[in-house]
Formats: sequence, structure tokens, C-alpha cells
Amino acid sequence: MEVKPGYKQTGVGVVPVDWDVRRLDDATEPHRPICYGIVQTGPNVQNGVPCLRVVDINDGIISKTELIRTSTRISDSYRRTVLKAGDLVMPLRGKVGDVAIIDKDLEGANLTRGVALLAIRKDLSGPFFRHFISWSTTRRRLEQSMNGSALQEIPIATLRGFEIATPRSETERCVIAAALNDADELLSGLDRLITKKRDLKQAAMQQLLTGQTRLPGFHGEWQVKPLGQLIVDCFSGATPRRNRPDYFKGDIRWITSGELNYNVITDTIEKITSEAAARTNLTLVPKDTFLMAITGLEAEGTRGACGIVGVPSTTNQSCMAVFPTSELITTYLFYYYVFRGKALALQYCQGTKQQSYTAKLVKQLPIQLPPTPAEQTAIAEVLSDMDAELAALEQRRVKICGLKQAMMQELLTGKIRFV
Repeated sequence: MEVKPGYKQTGVGVVPVDWDVRRLDDATEPHRPICYGIVQTGPNVQNGVPCLRVVDINDGIISKTELIRTSTRISDSYRRTVLKAGDLVMPLRGKVGDVAIIDKDLEGANLTRGVALLAIRKDLSGPFFRHFISWSTTRRRLEQSMNGSALQEIPIATLRGFEIATPRSETERCVIAAALNDADELLSGLDRLITKKRDLKQAAMQQLLTGQTRLPGFHGEWQVKPLGQLIVDCFSGATPRRNRPDYFKGDIRWITSGELNYNVITDTIEKITSEAAARTNLTLVPKDTFLMAITGLEAEGTRGACGIVGVPSTTNQSCMAVFPTSELITTYLFYYYVFRGKALALQYCQGTKQQSYTAKLVKQLPIQLPPTPAEQTAIAEVLSDMDAELAALEQRRVKICGLKQAMMQELLTGKIRFV
């Protein structure tokens, strides 16, 4: 491939001629080499030294709420990984390339065996290195350098020799980092807003679905009824024979409990043929049907899971389709189960190894109801509007993430230069 004037081909791709390719160990402070942290942290010591684990780093942000703590004696024996403000830390396994920068609140903390310290020299701009390492292209290179049989991770020796392209100009490094920091700030602001909106929705469900707060124009006593008095039918689906691969090459949507994510389901991972549906006695569930997970309820991700059918579909045996009478509005049932589903499952599901619902148990589930379907509809509309606002914010976040990746592709290869 021909390289245009002003650029050169390197081991990390095409970059401007006035950029250098550096090994990471050449970019770090000599007295603080790249290394991992404490191998055995000992018991969790109250008021001890915080220790960062792989699970504490997510999307470049360190969760400080549940950090484990070790003794000062153990931390002192790993002095090289005692953290300073401005240090970079990176998981050696899992989401490699998910680099976080240490702030003043975590000065004096330490690392565990699965996290590496990158003490970038002050003259080379740690924020620039953080963005370059977290760039999707660099992450792929890091993933390719992982090894190990039972546990895939990046060896420290490999990380020390890992190459990064950097502008020679300190000003250019700082300007690139500042531009990408601005994108991160925008994303952080959206994350805070999304969290706030989710909290507001949770508070609204607490108030509206229990009758503690009434919408204007509605009065009368609420009731608690078993679901069996409010539905005309409920049934689960089935799984076509797996030894017939042709059964799973059709166009009929087939919903599993793993696809119930408090959502409207418009497509499915697997689709079956009409023959598979007929041979398995599967019923096509109509649009706007409420579905709830009924098996595997011992698992946090499945307990209380539910959804609404967006396109006529079949389901497997882990999904229960529920058909209300005119006394119960489907969207109200959906939001009520979103609010109370986990607690109800803990109280009503049965089983020793696998916690499940039967149709009989589902009919026993209690539900709080306002006196009229009109009030149910009004409550559901308020919560639906909040969901729409959240969906718009989340969609905006996805777009900004895409824009940031496009910026990184241009800025971190020198295709766009700041003058």
C-alpha cells in the first residue's frame, strides 16, 4: 500500500513522519516499571488500604463503592504499585485496554494481581496514552497478545514491549487528549442524566403503582387481587427438537427467557419453521402480549424478567404468556411486574435446584390495582413516557460513542492534525 507524503508505515500502522513509536516501558517512570499488584491481599481489612481489582474498572471509570482493602503491611511490601494521581491502571484480563486514570481520592491505594500499573512519564501526557490504549484498534492488538490456557491475560513482559504511536510535540499530544476528554465529559454527563432519570422512574413506580400518589382526576380505593382473577389464560411454549437443525431455519420468531429484558421484543436470536411450530404444538403469541420468565428464577438476571411481544412470535418453555381480562390493562401489568417481579419471584417460585413458576403459581401472584382500568392506563402512559425519554438519551449516547470512535480513528492516526 502506498503511503502518502508526510506519513510513514510503522508496526502500529501509518502515522505522520513527526510521530514516534515507543515501547510502553520506555514511556513509564524508570523507578516505577509496569507491573501488577498484590498477589494475596489477605482478609478484607476495615479502614485498610484500598485495592483495585479487574471488576472495579468499567469503561475507564473506577467504581469506588465496593473496593476491597488490605493491611498496610501487605501494601507496603508492594510499594512499586502504590498509586499516585495521574497513574494509569489497566486490567490484564477481561476488558483489556479499559484504562482508567487515578484521581487524588485514590492516591495511596494499591492494585491486585489482575491489574497493571502504567506510570507514564510526566513529559509524555498520561491522558494521551490512556486514549490511545483504550482506542478500539489498540484493544484488538492487546487482545491478540493475550495468552494462557485456563485464564487468558496479557503477560507483563508483553505489555512492557507493547508499542504506542505518539506525536513528538507535547502540545499536539495535549490537544488530542483534551479533544477526546471533552467527548468523555459529554458521555459522563449523559451517564449521570440517564442514572438520574432511572432513579426518577423507580421513584415514580414506587408512588404510582402502590397508590401512594394519585394522578389528577382519579379517586377510590385500591384493591389487591390474585392474578388468576384477572386473566383469561396463561401458557408457556416449548423447544422444537434440537436434533432437527432444519427446524431452526425458518422465519417464525421464537422467544427465549434470555430475551426478556423489560423490553418490547421485535426480533429474536433464533427463528423456527412452521413445521417446527406445528410438531411442537406451539401457539403464535399475538403482538402486545405480556411475557414473564418462569424458569431459572434463582438467577439475578432472570428473576423478575419480563417483556412485551412486539411482533407475533412463539416462545420456549421458559416464557409464560399472560392474557388479561378487561379489568387489567396489559401495559399496567408489565410495569407492575417490572416493579415487583423480583420480590414476587423470591416469595412465590418453587423448586430445589431450579426455581420456577407453574401456571398455578402465576395465578396466585398478587397485584395492586386502582379501581378503574382508566387509571391503570394513565399510570402506564406516564411510565411509558419516562421510558421513551430514557430510550432517547440512551440512543443519543450510542451516537456520541460512535462519534468518539470516529474522532479517535482520525486523531490517533494523525489523519487530522491540530495546528
